[in-house]
Amino acid sequence: MFAALVLASALICGCGSGNSGGTTTTPPPETKAATPTVTTTPAQNSAVVASLATTTSGATIYYTLDGSTPTNLSQVYQAPFLVSSNLTVKAIAVASGDQNSDVASQSFSPSIASGTLVWTDEFANSGTASALPDSKVWTYDTGYQCCGNNEQETYCAAGSTTAPCDPNNPNAYIDTTGILHITARNPSGTTYTSARLKTEGQFSFMYGRIEARIKVPESQGMWPAFWLLGNNIVKLSWPACGELDVMEHIDGSNPPLYAGGAPVGHDWMQSSIHGTNLNGGTPFTESGFSAAAWHTYGMIWTKGQIQFYVDDPSNVYETFTPNSQGGTWPFDDGPQFVILNLAVGGSWPGNVDSTTVFPGDMQVDYVRIYTD
Repeated sequence: MFAALVLASALICGCGSGNSGGTTTTPPPETKAATPTVTTTPAQNSAVVASLATTTSGATIYYTLDGSTPTNLSQVYQAPFLVSSNLTVKAIAVASGDQNSDVASQSFSPSIASGTLVWTDEFANSGTASALPDSKVWTYDTGYQCCGNNEQETYCAAGSTTAPCDPNNPNAYIDTTGILHITARNPSGTTYTSARLKTEGQFSFMYGRIEARIKVPESQGMWPAFWLLGNNIVKLSWPACGELDVMEHIDGSNPPLYAGGAPVGHDWMQSSIHGTNLNGGTPFTESGFSAAAWHTYGMIWTKGQIQFYVDDPSNVYETFTPNSQGGTWPFDDGPQFVILNLAVGGSWPGNVDSTTVFPGDMQVDYVRIYTD
């Protein structure tokens, strides 16, 4: 009531001031978000890694890779992405209180032959002591039971001094021969530490052939994995973002597996895919296979198809397509980032027991990406 009287008084005084038009307040002009910029850094053999940025604080960048005009329903930019084929990037910046930016557009035509190496981390170390993984490529998930699955470990970042992590007994390091070690430790009692490396926010890719040369520990509760998640996990969460498991192995050298009602009777690993109402996976059960030996685990990713292989791209042992799986196929929606980890315990492998050997050591020689 008081406010209404004051307002009425102000209006009366204004009418008697001699200014017949009254006082007009002009709202400030609406600004436009700054147009995103596209920058690149060299990868391998004419491929580049592209990054998007805007100078508008708090803006979200939406982008497409097929030349279509982006909207706020398009892919959200989360990380630099590999460009190894002909494509056109278009991007807009969207910020609260601003008009959408103009559309940024840049076309690429690298003309790279199929099967060409376009990105790699060889885990090189020319020093005389162990080194940490490249912080420009790898970051870490950290903490106790940070990632579900009822796992028993605390994940530690390289160099972490937060207990129970111990920088003098690292869970992720590169030795002087250029091998990445992801090491599960048992510093005391039922306390376990390990590492989960990821390229989230640092590097991603879409389509091509990715492989890693790996050997894994075989012991009750050990769960090593080489896999990918969609960059859009921030927007869509899991499993809508899509998950591609290139290699998972659990437990000892002869983990339980039944095929046709009979035990396989020898070592195996599994590749799988996951999305909304979409789950598919087939164990690799080749006779004589041992995950404790060095093997190359790979995935061929093309539009509408995922294939997994062991040791050679010609040795494809399972193929997935949208029609073969049902559910929602998320693997043509945008880039994914890479994860390497060694879990301890969990719903699938079960907990460690008195037979579990520590330290458990997952070793990775390289991660490489080729054109498809």
